[in-house]
Amino acid sequence: VEVVGDRFVFQSEVLFGPGSADLGPDGRQALDDFASLFRSMQDALPNELPWVLRVDGHTDDVPVRPGSAFADNWELSQARALSVVRYLVNAHGIPPGRLSANGFGEFQPVNPADTPDARAQNRRIELKLTEK
Repeated sequence: VEVVGDRFVFQSEVLFGPGSADLGPDGRQALDDFASLFRSMQDALPNELPWVLRVDGHTDDVPVRPGSAFADNWELSQARALSVVRYLVNAHGIPPGRLSANGFGEFQPVNPADTPDARAQNRRIELKLTEK
């Protein structure tokens, strides 16, 4: 996990296999570590503060493979964000009303270059504490 500005950024390869929205063991461990950190921050937030932890899924611009479970990258990014949200709820008890799953597909790249390294940077999950 990397802290970039006001976001926690996980590269998709840490959390998921190629073309998958199923969290792998390394991904669950990374989210366990994040949840421990987040719990300590959450306890410091006033109850009346209308916060939400926004989970944003992003992909590269390579089309999903034919026969994939997902129609396109937008659907894959949404499914990945939802997998993270469900894991945080089920494994760590973060209240569902305090989470949001969002999928941006390939439409918000952090690196627009047409290289393998740029595409790897664009495949990510971002978590951001924001206001409802």
